[in-house]
Amino acid sequence: MAKSKFEYVRGMEVEDKLLPNTWIVVRIDGKGFHKFSDAHGFEKPNDLRALNLMNKCARAVMDDFNEIILSYGQSDEYSFIFRKDSTVYSRRGSKLITNISSLFAASYVFHWPQFFPDKSLKYPPCFDGRAVLYPSEKNIRDYLCWRQADCHINNLYNTVFWTLVNKGCLSTQQAQERLKGTVSGDKNEILYSEFGINYNKEPDQLKKGTTIIKRKQTIPMDNGETKTRTQVVELDCDIIGDDFWNENPHLLVPYRDL
Repeated sequence: MAKSKFEYVRGMEVEDKLLPNTWIVVRIDGKGFHKFSDAHGFEKPNDLRALNLMNKCARAVMDDFNEIILSYGQSDEYSFIFRKDSTVYSRRGSKLITNISSLFAASYVFHWPQFFPDKSLKYPPCFDGRAVLYPSEKNIRDYLCWRQADCHINNLYNTVFWTLVNKGCLSTQQAQERLKGTVSGDKNEILYSEFGINYNKEPDQLKKGTTIIKRKQTIPMDNGETKTRTQVVELDCDIIGDDFWNENPHLLVPYRDL
């Protein structure tokens, strides 16, 4: 960069490097997506096209950022987990947040016709982002447990709410009043006793969200030898219990060869 008398303003930039030796979580959320989903006629309570479009965008982000080891998404949000030893963008928070948010939004627009071929975008989607740091394995696991528990709570409520509206012929206000003060057992009972719906048999993608990870896979070759490559895997599974972490111990160990 050429020197000039105006260059002093560069010194006014705020240093925003994120603390080293911590897992970085960048979470993006859709801005005004209730309005966006209504404007584009999303199916209630869940539109699989919209959820799968979100997954497609998350994979695009993971393809661009090799240091992301896990992504978790539900509804209109996605969390991207960077390795504890990540040095991407020298751990500058603003660079990470803006690049991920803009790439995700651009991918959403780019891939929209693939998932909604019969609908044109009426206006562009917008996603905000934030970066949060977690120092311990317990912290990062508890964060993901929090997001998956949130997915279950919200999906159960929305499933009962829209069932009461669509099948029970209640207004949205009446459905809201009906569910006021209910707990999960009450909601399950409404679904089963009044509409014959067993919530436990609902698709796992809706109840548990989507987890995308990178892991190594051994592939046989024509000459009888094998080679190892990195595979991106999309899962609709429980990440609160120990089984997922026992099956994927590499996720919490810093490494640089993926």
